Amino acid sequence: MKPFKNIMTAVVMGFAVGMTAMPALAETPANMLVIANRIDDITTLDPAESFEFAGSDVSRNIYGKLVNFNPLDLAAGYQPDLAESWTVSEDGKTITFTMREGVKFASGNPVRAEDAAFSLRRAVALNKTPSFILTQFGFTPENVNETIKVSGNTVSITTDKRYATSFVLNCLTATIGGIVDEVEVMKHEVDGDMGNTWLKTNTAGSGAYTLVSWKPNDSVTLKSNPNFYMGEPAMKKVIVRHVQESSTQRLMLERGDIDVARNLNPDDVAGISGKDGVAVDSALRGRLMYISVNQKHPILSKPEVRQAIKYLVDYEGMQNSFLKGQYTIHQNFLPATYLGAVDENPFSLNIAKAKELLASAGVGPFEIEVGVREAQERIEIAQSLQNTFAQAGITLKITVGTAKQILSRYRARELDMYMGAWGPDYPDPHTNAGTFAYNPDNSDEAHATGLLAWRNAWDTDGLTEKVAAAVVEGDRDVRAKMYADIQAEFREKAPFAILYQKIEQTGRAENVQNLNLGGAITAVSYWPVTK
Repeated sequence: MKPFKNIMTAVVMGFAVGMTAMPALAETPANMLVIANRIDDITTLDPAESFEFAGSDVSRNIYGKLVNFNPLDLAAGYQPDLAESWTVSEDGKTITFTMREGVKFASGNPVRAEDAAFSLRRAVALNKTPSFILTQFGFTPENVNETIKVSGNTVSITTDKRYATSFVLNCLTATIGGIVDEVEVMKHEVDGDMGNTWLKTNTAGSGAYTLVSWKPNDSVTLKSNPNFYMGEPAMKKVIVRHVQESSTQRLMLERGDIDVARNLNPDDVAGISGKDGVAVDSALRGRLMYISVNQKHPILSKPEVRQAIKYLVDYEGMQNSFLKGQYTIHQNFLPATYLGAVDENPFSLNIAKAKELLASAGVGPFEIEVGVREAQERIEIAQSLQNTFAQAGITLKITVGTAKQILSRYRARELDMYMGAWGPDYPDPHTNAGTFAYNPDNSDEAHATGLLAWRNAWDTDGLTEKVAAAVVEGDRDVRAKMYADIQAEFREKAPFAILYQKIEQTGRAENVQNLNLGGAITAVSYWPVTK
């Protein structure tokens, strides 16, 4: 990753902003970035545990990784970050990283190979929701001291078998790859938790920013890290305010209370388009909107019912109305731009077809509960589903809650149906194949909450083995074909209906430059931003 030059070399701070009573301003300070976004999904800031969209945004700006993405050149793929270089053994199983010299954590402690090894071992040992990103390489709490080793200024990782090097390195760009300050973290260890309790609400990274405060469902405040090896960012403070309503975000942007509005609906985007001082950016993201049904449910587990549900979605109607310009129909688990992505979208609203399938399954009218996060477009999607489902005799009871409330029930396999979004963790096809269509242990005891197939109690009908074969295939073209074939089976068999891929339309003040939301492969980067 290439260093970014500081645009501002001297900034006067001395400006305080109250999070809950911020006055209307003509414009925000020149050294501060203020963003309105929905951040109620944040449950923890520990990179070994964080697994939500807004949490990934925070982590991206606080923690360095062995390899990372340059936000000014995402097309270049992963680049050196805390590791300045790496080598691969002849058998392809061991990657040895040489650490960048002279890098410091925000605490002032040096970034060492020991910190990198500690961070990866810790993530495996804690075994939180995203741990599968590392454990899929054969790392276990019992073997990490032998498979993740330090020698001088190098750290090496040895996988259980040969994988494509690009796959391994892409995984290390995930949030769980964030390198924490071992010395600082272990000062706060309680009852052997390796600092997990403390890191839920504190940070110990080497990135461009450090945490000032996180107020759940209210705000995240970051300050620039003067030790950042690329140079201290121009934006000395970043404030992300939780603003649920699109209309409120629009008003705040127009008044100059915020610099960026990230959750504008199509009407509000149209309302600000062409206005002086405001710009609208559109970017295809990797996020997918989908619905899924619990295979523990005696009716929803019937293949014909799973298929019927896919014909009870008004894909085009929603895309052309309240989702206009912000979602495009996409019925496959790999986002467009990924290796193996396909564009087949065979399903459309067909009430008669759905009724035939339900009748062939011997199913009469029934009622199910769908869990939905309290976000405007998701509630509107659920209401559209409620209408079309009713036409086939299915009563859809909508339960709306915070992201934490709904996700907790979903991960506990308690919901009949879930309506929500999923974003890739790293830019390799296995990131989604390995969660939508992979579930080696479907038992409740497995508690594989990072796998969407497990959350829905689906044993994948043989796709687990095909996903396992695709991830070790060395020929790029053959591998792409394998994922295309897996997705074809998935569309027909799975208890999932993939609905749309996200097009993020962001309102911003025109003076805000170099804000990169991360495309389809990573989270937002604040440190290149200037005004």
